[in-house]
Amino acid sequence: MEPDHRIVALAAVVGGFLLGFLDFVWITSVPYPFAELGNSIATWAVAAFAFGYWVRSGQVRAALGATVLLVVAVPSYYLAAMLLQGDDLATIWAPASLVWMGFGVLAGVVFGIGGTWARETGRRQIVGTALPAAVFFAEAAGFVRKAAGPNDGSEVLWNVAIDVVLGVLVVVLIGRTARQRVLALAAALPLAALIFVAFMLAGGR
Repeated sequence: MEPDHRIVALAAVVGGFLLGFLDFVWITSVPYPFAELGNSIATWAVAAFAFGYWVRSGQVRAALGATVLLVVAVPSYYLAAMLLQGDDLATIWAPASLVWMGFGVLAGVVFGIGGTWARETGRRQIVGTALPAAVFFAEAAGFVRKAAGPNDGSEVLWNVAIDVVLGVLVVVLIGRTARQRVLALAAALPLAALIFVAFMLAGGR
C-alpha cells in the first residue's frame, strides 16, 4: 500500500530531523574511512531517492517530500553540532546552511522523482535505478581527484572503494532482473559524469 499524504508529510519532517542529527553523530563516532559517509553528498542524495522509492508513486509528492527531508536535515545537523559539540547556534541560519538547503531542494526533486521511477518499467526504471549508483560513482571520482592532489594521498582510495561498492550494491538490491541491473550500471556511468561535473561547478569534491 502507498502511504497517504499525511504519512508522507510526517515522514519527511521526522526523517529529515533524524537524517541531519544522526549524520552528525555518525561523523563524530565512526572511524575513518566510514565516517566520510556522513559528510557525503551521495549519502544524502540516496536518502532522498529512498524516500521517493518508499512513496512508490506520485512524482510531485515524492519530490516535495524528499525536498523537505533534505532541507530539514540541514538545520538538524547544525543543531546536533550545537548540542553535542558546542557550536554556535547561528550556524543554523548562516549563509553556508542556506546554500546547503538550496542544494537539498535540487537533490530532493531529482532523486525523489528518481525513487518513483525505479518502481516503474522501461527506460524510467533503468534511469531511476541508475541514479543512486551514479551519485556514488561521481563521489568516487571526486575522491580519485583528491588522491591525485598533493595533500590527501592514497588514503582516500578507501573512500573510492566504499562508494563504488555501495553504488553497485544499490543497483543489485533495486534492480528486478539481471538485465535491468546491467543496463542500470551502464546508464550510471554517463549519469555519474554529469553529476561529477555538477559537483565541480558547485565547488564540491
